[in-house]
Amino acid sequence: MPLRHFLLAAAVSVGVAASVVAMRPGAPLHPASFAAHAAQCAGKDGWSDPAPPVRIFGNVYDVGTCGITVVLVVGDRGAMLIDGAAANAAPMIALNIERLGLRLSDVKLLLSSHEHADHAGGLNELKRRTGGQMVATTAARRSLESGVMAANDPQRDGDRPAFPGVRVDRVVRDGEVVRLGSLRLTAHATPGHAPGGTSWSWRSCEGRVCHDLVFADSLSAVSTDGYRFSDHGERVAALKASFATVARLRCDLVVTPHPSASDLYARLAGEEPLVDPRGCINLAAASAAKLDDRLQKERTDRQKL
Repeated sequence: MPLRHFLLAAAVSVGVAASVVAMRPGAPLHPASFAAHAAQCAGKDGWSDPAPPVRIFGNVYDVGTCGITVVLVVGDRGAMLIDGAAANAAPMIALNIERLGLRLSDVKLLLSSHEHADHAGGLNELKRRTGGQMVATTAARRSLESGVMAANDPQRDGDRPAFPGVRVDRVVRDGEVVRLGSLRLTAHATPGHAPGGTSWSWRSCEGRVCHDLVFADSLSAVSTDGYRFSDHGERVAALKASFATVARLRCDLVVTPHPSASDLYARLAGEEPLVDPRGCINLAAASAAKLDDRLQKERTDRQKL
């Protein structure tokens, strides 16, 4: 058998789609088994706790830490990276990309879920190491570049940079499709948790099996001490609009920036279904229920004063 055919067959044998291998002929990707990932992350869920890379489905990999999902989507002309975890996690993320058998320069585009230190902190260093272009919405741009949360961010605490700022090379609109060779990722504005919150959707295939994936941004009503969502109707409205956006996306495989929000690890372990046509609907409903609980608690606390 010719060497080229042998290497392609080897790639397919470990579950890597042929379209992924096409980026670097003869270089199959090498994710860890989820058992190895689970063993290394047992009892750990920190932003910077190192974890090996694992395949989520088809050409989609988690190259993040034990507590933060960083998604790598690999195509025939390069890869897109969504998020960068915390600043000190960037070297580990870079190492995970290389562990898959890729060059860092294969990462052509960097995307963002939202402009908080635990997800955007590593983007500056990863942009430097990969040479990739940073893509973000107008709403996220200022905070991403300055490292300072927006004035209307519920989690803002002071004016000092919370993470190293990263220069944005390209601004995308809500609903815009970001293209890279065979890859097509669509941006969806989902503010509320952060003003620049963005979810991403695309379709990936593994052989003849295809799924609609959504990297759904955080939808939780989290804030600094003393912040009351009931005093900020625009933030409540933004969260509710984001719930509606996520719920109506074509989605049968949902992933979230914090893996626990979508039970990602239990699903990768086979303890729960990885694929669920109601995944995004259920995530939005659970987030809406938590917001209602938060608003009710704020009303109760105010009545006690």
